[in-house]
Amino acid sequence: MSSVKRLNIVQICDHLGWPGSRMHGVKRLFAWMIPRFDARRFKLSLVSLRKKDLSDDTLEALGIDVTYLHKAKFDPATLPALLKVLRRQQADLVHMHGYGATTFGRLAAARLRIPALLHEHANHTDTPWFQKIADKALAPYTDLAIAVSQSTAEFVARARQIPAEKTRVVYLGVPLEEFARTRSPAEIEAAREALGLPGRAPIVGTITRLMPSKGNQYFVGAVATVAARVPDARFVVVGEGDLRPELEEQARALGVADKVTFTGFVRDVPAALSALDVAVFPSLWEGTPLTAFEALAMGKPIVSTDADGLKDILTNGHDAIVVPRRNSVALGEAIAHLLQDAFRRATLGATARITGARYDIDLFVRKLERLYALLHETSRPTRRAGALQADLSFLIDGVRT
Repeated sequence: MSSVKRLNIVQICDHLGWPGSRMHGVKRLFAWMIPRFDARRFKLSLVSLRKKDLSDDTLEALGIDVTYLHKAKFDPATLPALLKVLRRQQADLVHMHGYGATTFGRLAAARLRIPALLHEHANHTDTPWFQKIADKALAPYTDLAIAVSQSTAEFVARARQIPAEKTRVVYLGVPLEEFARTRSPAEIEAAREALGLPGRAPIVGTITRLMPSKGNQYFVGAVATVAARVPDARFVVVGEGDLRPELEEQARALGVADKVTFTGFVRDVPAALSALDVAVFPSLWEGTPLTAFEALAMGKPIVSTDADGLKDILTNGHDAIVVPRRNSVALGEAIAHLLQDAFRRATLGATARITGARYDIDLFVRKLERLYALLHETSRPTRRAGALQADLSFLIDGVRT
């Protein structure tokens, strides 16, 4: 029997959902990655600083151990409550996501003298003044920061006060077994029917949260440009959020409401994605959206903006067509071009599938397992300098360990 100690890893996040949205990106990441850790070597649990997740799709239903602290944003009682949980869990390391989580989590890690891993999921351009003060004070208590894209890593160094040498880009991944498998014509037909879409029309869609950063108004704005060249094309917006009424009104005002379907929340994302002939990412800014990895893995022809994060994983003319942000006409012309060129769609889709194979959630988890073990072994003896003294090349995208 192995004498290697099983490590207790506590993930800490601010919350498990946005208003009007049941399954946002980080929550989906937890749902995919936590059950994939080697249970013989790691015990994973999760702490949410905010109120209990009352959505229809909870992580607890997947067997994930979640503790809710029910604390407000700046509640000083968060720290003792978090310390209590970490002591109960006998935490060996904290992996933190979000401003509150990385603030209170690093304070707790300093108190308990355990490794602290900061995970940044987006380039927010800047941070509030009070976060800058907290980040500067807590930088010495940060073993390592990982960022989901190059621009996000620059944000971590510039705005979040983490020295660049302490930051690494680690791309996320998706379950390839769900997204990369071939769909039969019958499955695609059923997926379209479930979304209320015509079976034989060209379908253009985006799977998204209806919030400002996603740029969905430019997708709706592109419909008329496409329809002028491909009259039978239909468009679908899969997802929920506060901007839905505004987007529906935009479609009516542009006279294209009969061509655009808003589905709301869809539980079976792989099926919804399989229904699309062209997947569109009209984002204004991003980390690296999980939906882009999903579309790549499924081999979908992609039209994307040049938003940071998307540019990290998509190559214009190779596995996607990339157009400028905030430009509905450019977006529409690129979509129409693809719909009118079956060979181009097939070529882009084939190369997208090759690119997507690099972003496997299992590979991402194996990287984290190795990183967790390294931090546990080196953090305390080296006063948190262990990560910088180690060879971290295994974190580079595509390197299998």
